[in-house]
Amino acid sequence: MFDKLQAVEDRYNDLNELLSDPDVVSDIDKLREYSKEHSDLQETVNVYREYKKAKEQYETTKPMLEESLDDEMRELVKMEIDELETAIQEMEERLTVLLIPKDPNDDKNVIMEIRGAAGGDEAALFAADLHRMYSRYAEAHNWRVETIEASPTELGGYKEIIFMITGQGAYSRFKYENGAHRVQRIPETESGGRVHTSTATVACLPEAEDVDIEIRNEDLKIDTYRSSGAGGQHVNTTDSAVRITHLPTGIVVSMQDEKSQIKNREKAMKVLKARVYDAAQQEAQAEYAEQRKSAVGTGDRSERIRTYNYPQNRVTDHRINLTIQKLDQIIEGKLDELLDALMIEEQTANLESLNSHA
Repeated sequence: MFDKLQAVEDRYNDLNELLSDPDVVSDIDKLREYSKEHSDLQETVNVYREYKKAKEQYETTKPMLEESLDDEMRELVKMEIDELETAIQEMEERLTVLLIPKDPNDDKNVIMEIRGAAGGDEAALFAADLHRMYSRYAEAHNWRVETIEASPTELGGYKEIIFMITGQGAYSRFKYENGAHRVQRIPETESGGRVHTSTATVACLPEAEDVDIEIRNEDLKIDTYRSSGAGGQHVNTTDSAVRITHLPTGIVVSMQDEKSQIKNREKAMKVLKARVYDAAQQEAQAEYAEQRKSAVGTGDRSERIRTYNYPQNRVTDHRINLTIQKLDQIIEGKLDELLDALMIEEQTANLESLNSHA
């Protein structure tokens, strides 16, 4: 581990020099690449340097116990040694976690797609509740939420809603939400007072940047058509709606949310890039997933990951067998306790995998 840490610090020092090199400063792409790498390594290097200082202090202090000291001084030295041992152990544990390979998508924005599944109107209402929950969580972290496309129902639910959350590290938190979410409650549409079970599916896609994936114009089929549904005078008068098909994968994205064809095309391309990038990642991970099931699930969008039980104010995450009796708080966007537990579980699994291959 310490060889790896020294290599990280050496690379960090190299990057410090590169970032002051005039050739790098004048090259925007290189400057961005090196700045990001520098930022990614900074926490690990800071903790490693603190660790080395504490270790050095410990090596200097420990031999003092062999010297002739009065009782008071001996007690002080023992206390300092105990404090240093605790600090060193804590930093070793933290460094072990920091060395786990980071998901390259963690810092990205996220495109989320929520769809009402089994349960009709009640499933659509639950989809709206999930959208509100995620929006509140994002706003608490000062992340921006932008609706890309929505298909609302008359009762205030969503058959489907696609939205983007923009902010540093957004994907690192929302990536655990992929899958089928189940709700158990007495629906507003139910007069008999019986508890119903409905589901909604959530897909979380990292926003694909141009450097991540190349989509060639010749691989796209773009159709324009007239919008339908509520939307004002532009509906059925201009070909503002856009449908883009990515021919190699067959992925299709339609967009009619905006009055402008150009804006609809921009939004459609953003979603298309994210879906094509996600499809490529899913394919690449399929073989690995077969070999070892992740502690936080397979990532299969059909996998039931969580149940929200309203009568018992209970949320259960089935991937890690965690039950929290705070549904009223969680549905208001207070997701940190749940997401922290999923992150720790994933880190533990990654650490075990790392050690088994060491």
